[in-house]
Amino acid sequence: MENSVRYSSGSGFCRFFRAGLDEEDIMTSKEIRIGLSSGLEARPAAMLVQVASQYESSIYVESEEKRVNAKSIMGMMTLGLAEGAHVKVTADGSDEESAIEGIEKYLSNQ
Repeated sequence: MENSVRYSSGSGFCRFFRAGLDEEDIMTSKEIRIGLSSGLEARPAAMLVQVASQYESSIYVESEEKRVNAKSIMGMMTLGLAEGAHVKVTADGSDEESAIEGIEKYLSNQ
């Protein structure tokens, strides 16, 4: 991200914000390992979309060169993620930290 500053907390979250913006303009991201035995096939991907849709924040999942909206079933299906894959989840909004925690709980199968 051009003109951005990265801040890492002890909880494993990374927070980014563009220089000159307020604290409210920070977004949170976290690297998460897929712990679902079937990976993100149709049903688990649909469940992830349901989890993501519970939050007001904009939420994106990144794998390799792809970045998709976590609230989009079609986007999530294009990732084709298997168990053990690592993804970066980024959330931006009023409930971004709880959104990432909820998605991490689902994806890591906890």
